[in-house]
Amino acid sequence: MYSEKVMDHFGNPRNVGEVEDANAVGQVGNPICGDIMKISMKIEDDVISDIRFKTFGCGAAVATSSIATELVKGKTINEALSLTNKAVAQALDGLPPAKMHCSVLAEEAIKAAIADYYQKQGVDPEPIIGCNFNCAQCKEE
Repeated sequence: MYSEKVMDHFGNPRNVGEVEDANAVGQVGNPICGDIMKISMKIEDDVISDIRFKTFGCGAAVATSSIATELVKGKTINEALSLTNKAVAQALDGLPPAKMHCSVLAEEAIKAAIADYYQKQGVDPEPIIGCNFNCAQCKEE
């Protein structure tokens, strides 16, 4: 059912925890399955110098969080913004169709953290990212 890479990242997740001096934090969740992903980053000179995650969810959610942090660590913000859920799933040698939503959450968590970084810099993230990941605000509009 799961690839060896999924099982490896689930059993031995990389970058677990929180970045102590994070200047970018994003949290997303899926109300249907209950998965929640929180990403914290340290961005210096437009580069993600450190990244950590905390995930509440199934094995696929943990694995996609782990691989997503590996894929963007050391990358520029623009490179991280180009990460897609398909790239996350591909890096894990695939996911079962019923678990593809986990790769979407991983992409959204990375982008939510970057949106938070821009907001803290006084920059509106919506023109750059397309969403500010403030779901409560969107429900009000």
